[in-house]
Amino acid sequence: MDILKLIGRKNELFKNDIINNDHYLNDVIQNHRFLVIGGAGSVGKAVVKEIFSRDPKLLHVVDINENNLVELVRQIRSTDGYKEGEFKTFCLDFGSIEFDHFLHNYGKYDYVFNLAALKHVRSERDPYTLMRMIKVNIINAEKTIEHSINNNSKKYFSVSTDKATNPANMMGATKRIMELLMIKRSSEIPISTARFANVAFSDGSLLFGFDHRMKLFQPLSVPKDVKRYFITAKESGELCLMSGLMGNNREIFFPKLVDNFHLISLKEITIKYVNQMGYDVEVCHTEDEARSKSKEIKKTGKWPCYFFNTDTTGEKRFEEFHTRTEDLDLDIYEDIGIIKLDYEYDENSLLYFQHEIDTMINKGQWNRKDIINLFCKILPNFDHIEKNLHLDNHL
Repeated sequence: MDILKLIGRKNELFKNDIINNDHYLNDVIQNHRFLVIGGAGSVGKAVVKEIFSRDPKLLHVVDINENNLVELVRQIRSTDGYKEGEFKTFCLDFGSIEFDHFLHNYGKYDYVFNLAALKHVRSERDPYTLMRMIKVNIINAEKTIEHSINNNSKKYFSVSTDKATNPANMMGATKRIMELLMIKRSSEIPISTARFANVAFSDGSLLFGFDHRMKLFQPLSVPKDVKRYFITAKESGELCLMSGLMGNNREIFFPKLVDNFHLISLKEITIKYVNQMGYDVEVCHTEDEARSKSKEIKKTGKWPCYFFNTDTTGEKRFEEFHTRTEDLDLDIYEDIGIIKLDYEYDENSLLYFQHEIDTMINKGQWNRKDIINLFCKILPNFDHIEKNLHLDNHL
């Protein structure tokens, strides 16, 4: 699979930015201790590989997914072998008491990278998964900032998303509040983040799902009026690494909209994918038709695809990396733009938000509507798109 061709590009992003700063990146990594949280996810693995390849003094990786951690170690040992520095993985929930004890014993890290997140828009479909998203994306993230401050870390990085820009869904809204909390704590520790696009073939992503549908000879289904930016897993790791090690306090790194990087419609990328896999596209007009035609794939060589107008909660027709009012610097790097955040936040709003969420958790009572209304109070630009339908209702 030619991933760059699939996502409409000829060249990798960030290549020259990495080359131009490689000596500095190597020097920092070789002389410091690193903790990567969520290091066995798609973006986390990419960051871990970037750090490990540069001979870190110490690299610890935490993730809740035991199988992914095992595979991460296999990939690293098979590619890079062994280094002089310490490399260990820990299967831990970073919101757990076990993680707290782990940090108490190992907590002297110079750089902390938090890549843990609930990333799916559909995770807001029920109040229980939604509250877990708030815990992972906001509450636990702030807890790791607190640990980093208490242990005198040099720098804290936590990944954000393009969906945090003018958010229309709860995933983006949780990341936007995370950004505000990072601003709040930035007087105590240097903090940076990155907003980036869909990571092609990342765990649970659209293209990842396509691979699974192909293996099972099942139809493909996407909204035809939605466009997205796509980057590769390697590029996601490089962008996080650059922000984490070279970003100044309160800076957000994002991919610049250079000629080589543009929006691509989900319909277009579906057709390209099917063609690269050696099939023709058979456009179907209903889900039932697509399911029925999937039984004929081996005979016809045509893959049934159902393209529909977007009709699900929280789905914007296109994403963006920054607002019109955010302060940008587009001159430092070739493929990376920088948002320079002001040290401005509404202390009372954040305290109110934390109090309300704590109250819901302590009472053991909350519902989706109340949570969404709370976010709307805290984020004036939160334009939640509610359609009472989620992607789980489609193929």
